[in-house]
Amino acid sequence: MARASVKYVCQSCGTVHSKWAGQCSDCGAWNALSEESNQTAGPPSKSVGAGGKGRRVELSSLSANEPPPVRVQSGIGEFDRVLGDGLVPGSAILVGGDPGIGKSTLLLQAAAAIARTGAKTIYVSGEEARAQIRLRAARLGVSDSEVLLAAETSLRDILTTLDAEKPGLVIIDSIQTMWSDTIESAPGSVSQVRACALELTNFAKRRGVSVILVGHVTKEGQIAGPRVVEHMVDTVLYCEGERGHQFRILRAVKNRFGPADEIGVFEMTGTGMKEVSNPSALFLGDRDERAPGSVVFAGIEGTRPVLVEFQALVAQSALGTSRRAVVGWDSGRLAMVLAVLEARCGLQLGAFDVYLNVAGGLRISEPAADLAVAAALISSYTNNPVPARTVVFGEISLSGAIRPVAQSGARLREAQKLGFDTVFAPPRGEGKDGKAADAVHIEEFDELRNLVERFDPEAA
Repeated sequence: MARASVKYVCQSCGTVHSKWAGQCSDCGAWNALSEESNQTAGPPSKSVGAGGKGRRVELSSLSANEPPPVRVQSGIGEFDRVLGDGLVPGSAILVGGDPGIGKSTLLLQAAAAIARTGAKTIYVSGEEARAQIRLRAARLGVSDSEVLLAAETSLRDILTTLDAEKPGLVIIDSIQTMWSDTIESAPGSVSQVRACALELTNFAKRRGVSVILVGHVTKEGQIAGPRVVEHMVDTVLYCEGERGHQFRILRAVKNRFGPADEIGVFEMTGTGMKEVSNPSALFLGDRDERAPGSVVFAGIEGTRPVLVEFQALVAQSALGTSRRAVVGWDSGRLAMVLAVLEARCGLQLGAFDVYLNVAGGLRISEPAADLAVAAALISSYTNNPVPARTVVFGEISLSGAIRPVAQSGARLREAQKLGFDTVFAPPRGEGKDGKAADAVHIEEFDELRNLVERFDPEAA
């Protein structure tokens, strides 16, 4: 006979505890344990288990030729680019982002665009009434599209409706508001999110329907709920951006049908999200080339080269402890670059406040930005601007050596396309790209102290 049991589940990481505690012993979150009851079955019957029989699974050869999946393109180029050139039928996609960043706006625009291709599209909202969605559609200018709306949170009712309607695309906004009557816990809990995501993913695979799930994020920027949800789905997208900037970045952190870490760039306007076909020109639009501490970095985001501006300010500290503030880059990486500048190049930066910012709200994670950050810091420290029409890239080692980076040819071609004629770069370790090398002047640096001497010969 089944018996009721009580468990305490951390709402941040999903760890199950036998008793309540103020702090999760696994992730360290405070006041995150929530009581959940479940039905624990008694001993399994003799007909189930090792002696039971299941159905035989069909096997196929690794060399079997199967046609590639037919993708459905929305017509929004940046959205299709992040997905790997369109939606794949039967795929499950998880989209996360901060509140108000533009997730629902972008997905409603994508739903309207896909509905115009003839695919039946259903938009299910658990947070807004249908009248609110219609108001947003009118503001975006997509009221004439054949998108079907529903305002519902019951997973059983939603799946029954989808089985009857047989759509091509379903958008669930959001997965944290869905609840299953087979789970005895509140909507948004770890158990509910996991169960609802599993049911919707299975529905997508079983019916060949593309399902997009919208997920809330925690204050650390991770999608709320158990991490197993990200393993269930085929694609995980994050909508990033700063509230003070109009730029929005849609980034793929996982994609089974395309390249991971691909980005799409959008501009938030009063009539919705507008795609940006040339993000490099947009990020550098208001740059002041004469300002010390301003450096253009030639980066690679997914498969596309992107030029972005790093801004640094090194100022004498008025307090006993100097301050380090970073926006858009890894603070640990900044600490490493500062340590190398002090230990290997002799720059005394311990008594200075250091501020670093990536213009436009873009987040940079690749190590190739090390040299651009170092150039921005040295430029601000010596009060000498970087030469006009110059881009910088390269990785810095702890010994002060500058190491080559991948895809330098693509970086050089992007710089040339936007009118830059000088490049500060490490010695190229890959094949020399003659076309790009002939178009721009490359100053190669193998040691960081050589870059310091380039700005101020007496500083190194």
